Amino acid sequence: MDLPPMKAAIIPVTPLQQNCTLLWCTRTMKGAFVDPGGDLDRLKAAAKSQNVTIEKLILTHGHIDHCGGAGILAEELGVPIEGPQEADRFWIARLEDDGRSYGIRARVFEPDRWLAEGDQVTVGDLSFDVYHCPGHTPGHVVFHHPPSKLALVGDVLFQGSIGRTDFPMSNHDDLIQAIVTKLWPLGDDTAFIPGHGPMSNFGHERRTNHFVADRVLAGA
Repeated sequence: MDLPPMKAAIIPVTPLQQNCTLLWCTRTMKGAFVDPGGDLDRLKAAAKSQNVTIEKLILTHGHIDHCGGAGILAEELGVPIEGPQEADRFWIARLEDDGRSYGIRARVFEPDRWLAEGDQVTVGDLSFDVYHCPGHTPGHVVFHHPPSKLALVGDVLFQGSIGRTDFPMSNHDDLIQAIVTKLWPLGDDTAFIPGHGPMSNFGHERRTNHFVADRVLAGA
C-alpha cells in the first residue's frame, strides 16, 4: 500500500493547549512545525521520534500561543520562519510582553517570509496554498494541501465555534467573510486542524456550527 504524501501529528503546547502541528513529506521525510507556540523540547522530541528533519516553521498568525516559541526554535534548528501575513507585525512585536502575562517563554522575531493571498509554501515535495483570512487577527493565514484535503486554519474556525474577535484589530464581519469565501469553497469533505480542540471538516461545520452554519447565516 502506498504511503500518503503527507503525514501530520497534533501536539498541544502552552498552558492554552494550542494545537501545534508537525507535518511532513513522506517521500523526503522533511517537515515543518505549524504554530510552535512553546514546549519546544516536546516538539523536537516529536520530530525525532518520527525521524523527520525540520526544514522550516510556518505560522498562521501572531498570537503568543501560536508563535511565542517560533523565534527561539528557528534559531535552535537553524531554519526559516514563513508567515503570517504582515498585518500581524503588531502582534509579533508584543510577544515578550504577552509572554510575561501568560507565563510563556517568548521572543520577538522577524519572519524570513511574510505570506500573502495566493502564495504557496513548500515542505519537502508538498505544496500548500495560502489564504489570507483576517478577522481573528488582521494577518491570519490558512494553509491548504489539496491532495490531502486538509487545511490548517489556526484560530479562524473550530469544531462548533469560530475565532474570538474581541482582541485589538479583530473584526467579526471580516472573520465570517473569510470563512464563507475562503474556506467553504475548499469543499465540504476538507478536514481541518484548528488552533485548539478537535479536528472537524467544513461540511460538518456548515451543518452544525452555531456561528457559521448555512442556516444561521441565511437568517442573519
